[in-house]
Amino acid sequence: MSNPDSRGCAVALDSVRKVYGKGGNAVVALAGVTVAFQQGTFTAVMGPSGSGKSTFLHCAAGLDVPTSGSVVLDGQELSGMSETRLTTLRRDRIGFIFQQFNLLPALTVWQNVTLPLKLAGRQPDQRLVDHVIARVGLSERKDHRPGELSGGQQQRVAIARALVTRPAVIFGDEPTGALDTTTAREVLGLLRESVRADGQTVVMVTHDPVAASFADRVAFLADGQFVDELVGPTADAVAERMTRLGAWAEAARQAKLAGGSVR
Repeated sequence: MSNPDSRGCAVALDSVRKVYGKGGNAVVALAGVTVAFQQGTFTAVMGPSGSGKSTFLHCAAGLDVPTSGSVVLDGQELSGMSETRLTTLRRDRIGFIFQQFNLLPALTVWQNVTLPLKLAGRQPDQRLVDHVIARVGLSERKDHRPGELSGGQQQRVAIARALVTRPAVIFGDEPTGALDTTTAREVLGLLRESVRADGQTVVMVTHDPVAASFADRVAFLADGQFVDELVGPTADAVAERMTRLGAWAEAARQAKLAGGSVR
């Protein structure tokens, strides 16, 4: 996988382990992950169920603390950071897009988009906010509330909210999982454009080969480790790699049960 050197990276993990529980009940969710995400790139993270995707995302975004190893985000080492500093870093330097849109129903589009700025005590730049809302195609809907929007439009609001702070990295957790195929492609196109035109960095966990094909690179997790990557992916190539990975993961699981190993 990628060199762990954090220079020129939006986020880099070096030998990150995450273990839940102790003794005989311990579960290794991440087993020494080393991976780097260059600024201005779009990476999809995929893997079989239970491979560690959610744990990886939480550790990379400072939402969870690794058992060991280091995470450097926007040039800052997260280990040892106080919860107050972590909260500020997440608010100011990280954008999040989830499967559920997490919009406040009583607020308008404009108010939802500017919420991170207001929580940070920053006065929204109206021209910047209007530009971001226009980029996601909602200029004529900025005074509408979420209940007046389609699912795809609500996810566009979530993207604008993630972009408005000009974060070092945007983390997506199945951001198109609740959308139909056509709308999902539109949303992924917006993320792709934010990388191409604005130099944004996007790291997206997904199970969908079509969604992954919008990325520059797909990184594959299995059994708590990054085991493969695909550059310039197509949906067919991703699906084929996932099929092989699923078979490998099942063989590894059976080998563990039998006390052996898979090569």
